[in-house]
Amino acid sequence: MASPKLETYRSLELPGLKRRRVDVWLPELYHQEPGIKLPVLYINDGQNVFNRSPYVGSGWKIHERISTLAEEGKILPAIVVAITSTMNRLGEYLPQKPLGYPGGLAYAREHGPRRLNPGKVFSDQYLKLIVTVIKPIIDETYRTLSDRNNTAIMGSSMGGLISFYALCEYPDVFGAAACLSTHWTILGDYMLRYARQTLPEAGTHKLYFDYGGKGYDKQYEPFQNKIDALLQDKAYQEGKDFQSWVFEDDDHNELYWSKRLHLPLGFLYGKQDY
Repeated sequence: MASPKLETYRSLELPGLKRRRVDVWLPELYHQEPGIKLPVLYINDGQNVFNRSPYVGSGWKIHERISTLAEEGKILPAIVVAITSTMNRLGEYLPQKPLGYPGGLAYAREHGPRRLNPGKVFSDQYLKLIVTVIKPIIDETYRTLSDRNNTAIMGSSMGGLISFYALCEYPDVFGAAACLSTHWTILGDYMLRYARQTLPEAGTHKLYFDYGGKGYDKQYEPFQNKIDALLQDKAYQEGKDFQSWVFEDDDHNELYWSKRLHLPLGFLYGKQDY
């Protein structure tokens, strides 16, 4: 498939945040049916999700995945809003509220980069940028299904962590979050404590999780197991309200996330089991 045709917005910002680019991809169905409205998928680390990635060369090619699944009748295609990360990626993706628990900052410094500067943690402001600046532009410009049930957020690694945080912080905005190789280790049980207090009630949201068995992903199993157990304690039904997958041969990079994209896309937008 050729490079996707993207509509680009530049310099979207709020105080404390660096400027960033936002790319919008419209599925073929959007062009074919002028009256149709479609769901919207917001993706963190947007520079990685189409054809190219600055890290491993090949990006997620999410436009190809969505197009193929839609052509096969397996999903309703979504509009993709790819939000690029900045040089302060860590500060924008590290959830602030669990970081603020007693001992939370010390834990994150021990289990994350030593250069962590609490004065540059702006994840609450980053989510505010999505909810109060980017989403209104998207909903005003395009034919979107703008309600919670049709608004999802996705990311990998720290992008998965901020996606989970977004759903907990804005449960009336985001009806689903797909979290690939979620970097639980940087906050550990502090994130679990936060989730226990803030998860929306069962039956109203969808959560997708996965991780691999190699690289950074090898560390995630005990934390993902705790999150899965918490969801079940809160009456989330596996397969209906959440999915949690393990891929023992997968490492921590875009090539593997791209390979398994059909799973979160099917869970979020699927028309049938497959």
